[in-house]
Amino acid sequence: MLDNAPPYRLGFAVKVLGEGGLKTADTRRWQSGPHLSRSIELLDTVFDYLDRIDVRVYRMSSSTVPYGTHTGLPQFDYRRQIDDCVDELAALGGKARRLGLRLSTHPGQYTVLNSPDPELNAKSALDLEQDSLLLEALGAGPEAAVVVHVGGAYGDKRSALDRWMRAYESLSERAQARVALEHDETCFDLADVLEAHRHTGVRVVFDLHHHRCNPAPGLGLADACTTWGKVRPKAHLSSARTEFREVGPDRRKLPPLLDQHGDFVQPWDAAELLHAAPGPLDVVVEAKAKDLAVLRLREQLARLYPLLGQGAGGALARRPAA
Repeated sequence: MLDNAPPYRLGFAVKVLGEGGLKTADTRRWQSGPHLSRSIELLDTVFDYLDRIDVRVYRMSSSTVPYGTHTGLPQFDYRRQIDDCVDELAALGGKARRLGLRLSTHPGQYTVLNSPDPELNAKSALDLEQDSLLLEALGAGPEAAVVVHVGGAYGDKRSALDRWMRAYESLSERAQARVALEHDETCFDLADVLEAHRHTGVRVVFDLHHHRCNPAPGLGLADACTTWGKVRPKAHLSSARTEFREVGPDRRKLPPLLDQHGDFVQPWDAAELLHAAPGPLDVVVEAKAKDLAVLRLREQLARLYPLLGQGAGGALARRPAA
């Protein structure tokens, strides 16, 4: 039985598919003059939608500040855009706090802090500095995180992890306080990122699907939760894809890959994660159906685990993140 699981909140990442779909960031090409101010307008509408569906955990797009760290387009420098929008960001952040939203970002695959390439390493550090400054300008509390992976092994996993830790320690205090480290599905497992925590103090985000694909025996969610101190821990949840992949111009059908995410989340995967939680937990559902996956999962949990289902919304969802 899982009815005694601690309270939890379900959220999702970036795209909104409900209500016909909502834009979440100004993704116009640079020639059209995109700007953070437009992203703020879009997020204001998104936050209203999150309130309507009672979602309190949300990951913002890594494109919220358009071209903010593009070294070839200095006119879009993130510091300038954030300075331009100080009042608008303060207002949006105030709205997020009134709605009880926990915000985060997750820079993409090209943010590789442990790269042996100095240029890529420097660009990646800028990505983290940018998102950390954005969260600060929003007035977000310590629960708001910038989540990253370690990166590549580059033929020497030990050296690659050491290089990540050195790069992390070269970040500003603001960025170090925001960055959280996630294990991945092929290379750096939970044991590796917990080692980085022991050396640097970086917080660890547990990902159930990655842990299944790249297990660290004897370790689990509870170990990652201890790294958050007094802040409510954060975890990622997804289920493996089970349908065929269509490949090539002839749309040839192939079996799914082990590490692919499904469109929706199986309720028993959610129950496994929540059962392992040592206390209150915030969960980002990393399913391709985004908000629709969260709404469906709520219904399924309510049917299969009636008391557990209460944690997905309502009064429990509005409990403070920290």
